[in-house]
Amino acid sequence: MLAILKKLAKCVREYKRPTVITLFLMVGEAVIETLIPFVTAEYLINMIQDQGTDLEMSSIVKVGILLVVMALCSLACGGIAGFTCAKASAGFVKNLRHDIFAKIQTYTFGNIDRFSSSSLVTRITTDVFNVQMSYMMLIRTAVRSPLMLIFSVFMSAYMGGWLAATFAVVIPVLGIGLWIISRHAMPAFRRVFKKYDRLNESIEENIRGMRVVKGFSREDYEKEKFGSAADSICGDFTRAERIVAVNTPLMNFCMYFNMAVVLLLGSFMAINGIGGVKIGQISALLTYGTQILMSLMMLSMIYVMLTMSTESAKRICEVLDEEPSMKNPEHPVTVVQDGSVDFENVSFKYSAEAKKYALADVDLHIKSGMTVGIIGGTGSGKSSLVQLIPRLYDATEGSVKVGGKDVREYDIEVLRESVAMVLQKNLLFAGTIKENLRWGNENATDAEMIEACKLAQAHDFVSAFPDGYDTMIEQGGSNVSGGQKQRLCIARALLKKPKILILDDSTSAVDTKTDALIRAGFDSYIPETTKIIIAQRVASVEHADLILVMENGKIASAGRHEELLRTSSIYREVYEQQTNGGSENETK
Repeated sequence: MLAILKKLAKCVREYKRPTVITLFLMVGEAVIETLIPFVTAEYLINMIQDQGTDLEMSSIVKVGILLVVMALCSLACGGIAGFTCAKASAGFVKNLRHDIFAKIQTYTFGNIDRFSSSSLVTRITTDVFNVQMSYMMLIRTAVRSPLMLIFSVFMSAYMGGWLAATFAVVIPVLGIGLWIISRHAMPAFRRVFKKYDRLNESIEENIRGMRVVKGFSREDYEKEKFGSAADSICGDFTRAERIVAVNTPLMNFCMYFNMAVVLLLGSFMAINGIGGVKIGQISALLTYGTQILMSLMMLSMIYVMLTMSTESAKRICEVLDEEPSMKNPEHPVTVVQDGSVDFENVSFKYSAEAKKYALADVDLHIKSGMTVGIIGGTGSGKSSLVQLIPRLYDATEGSVKVGGKDVREYDIEVLRESVAMVLQKNLLFAGTIKENLRWGNENATDAEMIEACKLAQAHDFVSAFPDGYDTMIEQGGSNVSGGQKQRLCIARALLKKPKILILDDSTSAVDTKTDALIRAGFDSYIPETTKIIIAQRVASVEHADLILVMENGKIASAGRHEELLRTSSIYREVYEQQTNGGSENETK
């Protein structure tokens, strides 16, 4: 727990000053609130002793002014503390969210695979909110309540003498009761966080797959699945809140029991002159009794909140403590000489626990500037192969070289700047078309963007938009078609002018004519760039310098188009199916 607190404390940074100010103000407020009943009681005692004499109005005014000033000071301490506490807690959480997000940016795919995206969203939202609430309580209520409890117990003993012994009965009863309530409520609160992950996962899947859900008319099923997750969370919270709700009646019972005992016993002692008890003391004890019990109540609330946030803090620290599975070497290579790629006896699996290798015994040599096509069935290892080139994953066995150097010798950022990937799942970000294109080159001019879009066969449809290149792209690119999205992503990659360009089935949504024009654009715009094209259509790769046929994570065949037609039964079968199928369809 100490290690967790130390790690989270690093996020306070520039907000230490408002945090410390809040702590001091809380001490001041607790001291003043404890002294107000004492001043009032002392005045009542003196006033009763002076009965029969003329009371001077000036003395009443002085005490009244003193009490008003003390009340205003207490109000000022509480008000300013509210402001500084809000500033400190909001700033702390801003830094915490920044650190979490920055940490996630350092993750490799292997790290991200350990956490589901829905779980990361829960940790950066719900868990951070719980920690924020606890931080606010720690620097404000968790300081004020213990001090109020200590000061009130001391002052009640000082003012009430033996009459204060009534608290020796009430405080243990309330304390034990609150501890029992908190202990029974905590397991339900702890269960909730993992269920939040499942709830967010359901939301994420539903939103991403909305077209599929509607296409298969599965709305009712998804509602039922979401409802089940929500009901489970609701049930846990209901059980926990029912238990916590006992706090209030227990508090009220102890408070009113204490008031009744103090009034009855105190009045009896005062009337009969037993123990020298005075009316002012009874008034003070009633006030201190309320302060003591309210402090205990607040401490129980703090305990509940801290227990909840402890689980959240652990989950946050799991993200912050996660070490990237890939790191730069001590003296990284900072220049990629060319686009040559070499796989030397490479085998790869996605996790150490995996029983099956995604790639096995891959030996491949690609010269700089070559165009390489890759075909193969689903799960044959095509995407796994190319993801090793920019070091999205590391080879489990063997080595992958780019420009004659092992990719593990490069500075990761330098390596990835030299490789452009257009993935199967094309992603456009919310913003204008220009802003999306400049992900490839943030300094690209309008002329360069237009040229890249022409080569990617995107300029015509972009120009047709009323706002042209300033057209806003909605989240996920939902306001453009799949083919348009693919062409914009290709244009973005071209602007990077990489040494290696990887297209992972990224022209599947365009027609064969457009596909051919895009490939022709590659030859004229980036002739020295190594181009690796994963495709399902033979037509997309038949003009490549080298074609790889993959099966079960291995390179089953390799060669040019004509050679593979003679030597590879898999390639020949795919080619005949596509060409004959096309002829038959045209005939029909």
